[in-house]
Parts: sequence; C-alpha cells; structure tokens
Amino acid sequence: MKKLFAFSAVCVLAVGTLIGCTSKSPIAPKSNEPVGSQASATKADYPKKPITLIVSFAAGGGTDLGARLLTPILEKELGVPVVVENKPGGGGWIGYSELLSAKPDGYTLAYVNTPGLITGYVNPTAKRKENLDSFDFIVNHVLDAGVIAVKADDKRFSNVKELVEYAKKNELSASSNGVGSGNHFASLQMNKQLGTKLRAVQFGGTSEALTSVLGGHVDILMAKVGEVVEPMKEGQLKVLAVMMPNRVPQLPDVPTLNEAVGVNIENYSIRGIAGPKGMDPQIVAKLQEAFEKAMKNPDHVKKMSDMGLNIDTTKGADFKKMLQKEETGVNELKSLLGW
Repeated sequence: MKKLFAFSAVCVLAVGTLIGCTSKSPIAPKSNEPVGSQASATKADYPKKPITLIVSFAAGGGTDLGARLLTPILEKELGVPVVVENKPGGGGWIGYSELLSAKPDGYTLAYVNTPGLITGYVNPTAKRKENLDSFDFIVNHVLDAGVIAVKADDKRFSNVKELVEYAKKNELSASSNGVGSGNHFASLQMNKQLGTKLRAVQFGGTSEALTSVLGGHVDILMAKVGEVVEPMKEGQLKVLAVMMPNRVPQLPDVPTLNEAVGVNIENYSIRGIAGPKGMDPQIVAKLQEAFEKAMKNPDHVKKMSDMGLNIDTTKGADFKKMLQKEETGVNELKSLLGW
C-alpha cells in the first residue's frame, strides 16, 4: 500500500512538472529576439508554392510568347513553377481585374500593357475607379517601339518625310487595332503635331491589318517593331520610321521620326509585371531580382531579339514613372476620342 502511494505521488509530481514545462508558448519570442522576426523569416522563405502569371491577351500574341520564353528561366531563379494563365478580353482588363482581386502575397502577378492599361480607366464610359495607384509595379519586360510602314512596292513614298508632306494635303488611311490603342494614338499624335490627315481604320489585330496594307486597301501600317521585322525581311514591307527617341537594334537603318522630320513623337508598347497593391517590399525586391536575372539571361535576350522585341528592365518607382508619362500622353489626346 505504501509503495502504491509513493508511486502515485511520483506520477503527480511528474505530471505537474510536465505541465509547468509546457505552460510557456513554444513560439513566444526570446527576450533578445526582435518583434516580427518570424514574419521576416516567412518572407525570406518566399516563394513556397507555384506563382500564377496572368497574361491578359490570347495565347500566341507578343505578350504571351515573351512570357513563355521567360518563365522557364524565371522558375530556375525562384525555385517554384510559374504558371502562365491567359485571360483575354476587355482590352486587357479581364486579366487586370482578376489580378486586383487577388491577395497581395506575391503568388498572383500579371503582365500590364500600355496603352490599354491606361485607356481602360481614362475612358469615362468604362466607369472604373482603378488607376496606376491600384497596382504594385515590379519590373518592365519589353519596350516595343512603334513604327510607320508601307507596302514594299508603294511608289508614292521612299521615306517618311515624303509621306508626311503628302499626308498634310491628302487623307491617308492608317491601320489601328482598336479605338484608343497604341496604333490609334500614333495616327492621332501625327495629326496633332504634324498636321497630317491620317484616318484610322480599325482591325482586330496586326495580321489582319498587314493583309489589308499589302492588298492596297489601307495606305499605312501602324505597328510595333516586333510585328514588322519578319515581313520586312521577306520583302513585303518598307519601314519608314521608328517612333522613339533613338533607333532600335532590329532596324538600324530606319530613322526615328525626329531625325526625319524634326518632331519627337514617341509611341511604344510597355509590357511589364505588376501585382495588386499592398505587396510586401521584401517580396517585391526578391521578385525584381529574379525577374531581372531571368530577363538578362543571354539565351532569353537572343530569343527576344530574334522576335524583334527589346528588353527593358526598368523597375519599381521608375517603372511607374514610365507609365505615368504614358498616362499624360493619353490624357492629352483623349479629347480627340470624345473622352
């Protein structure tokens, strides 16, 4: 009986000791551990699962092709799968809206393209409250310069100066891929600053516009460098000018509009990466580093150049400033669209 009592007492003491040892939370910070260090550790572990990269345009387009060239290299930098999801429609705003409804945890990102990103909220009929401040801008990927081209056997214009002088006195039709698109703005910019009489003709895409120009139904192809490199090599097109401050590597013999006629008209498409507002700065910095390394990978640079696409890795606040400059340009022309 005494032995049984002694054994019971030992058990009670053991249980009490165990409870006393476990009464403190095992995750409580030590007295010398900075507050929030666990959160920092979690951020340092990012990413832990696949990342979704939304492309707000159809598969096979320039943005989609660039994304799919980039993601295999990006996956190696981040150590997790990066899944491209196409969400076309609404001038890009189907995908942008999905991005903005996602958690700002770094696991849902998207390409943002101009001018559609901006015209999508500047246009009052869209009734959108979102704007550039609704996003966290990570890094740009592509700066695709606007060009002015005609079919190769068009005898009227041997250079862009002749085209401009002709268009000041005669109406010329120019391709566009939607009201308020970058190509549409190119015609509006020329009319405003040069006094030309360009009439925009809307098409569903550049391939349709190219067919119409080559068939002689439309006078001018307004497009981007990446869309004219191959037709030019095949002898179908004559590229007259680049709408950028400097010439581009893919078209070294093609002058800028400023060189040719003394007026600096910039027209280009920005294609970069953004997340929803509120992302942690440490996660943004990690993404910037990974994207930049992937974009500057020699194999990626060569493949993009072969497609006629110029890589531009402007990031963070400077990336947003690029977009704000574009926004200013859209606002200067919106009255011409009845906005």
